Amino acid sequence: MNIKLLPLLGFGLLLLACASENGEDQASPTPTPACNTANVTYALTVAPLLQKSCTSCHNSNFASGGVNLSTYATVRTVALNGRLVGSINHEAGFRAMPQGGSKLPECDISQVRKWVTDGALNN
Repeated sequence: MNIKLLPLLGFGLLLLACASENGEDQASPTPTPACNTANVTYALTVAPLLQKSCTSCHNSNFASGGVNLSTYATVRTVALNGRLVGSINHEAGFRAMPQGGSKLPECDISQVRKWVTDGALNN
């Protein structure tokens, strides 16, 4: 190592130490957005979520397990009989969905649950 670089290296380390003491190099944690369950609707919340996570297997052409989640009428049936929330929440007595995959994010499950609790309306 070139001896002329040692003072420069020492000065760089000194600057890093000062920045650390002042908190300048410490990024503030990104706040986690709150889960909005206030205005959950079928058209704007539930249908897009199902399309993103479920309808590749549960559709009118291939209704895996006899469950079609591609229309409001078929989703409402599964929602009101408890299978939708039971499956996506991985509850005992229900087939955990998505099959072989990770559980959906808690916010998504909370939004679906809220929609079902509110009557599974076509809104």
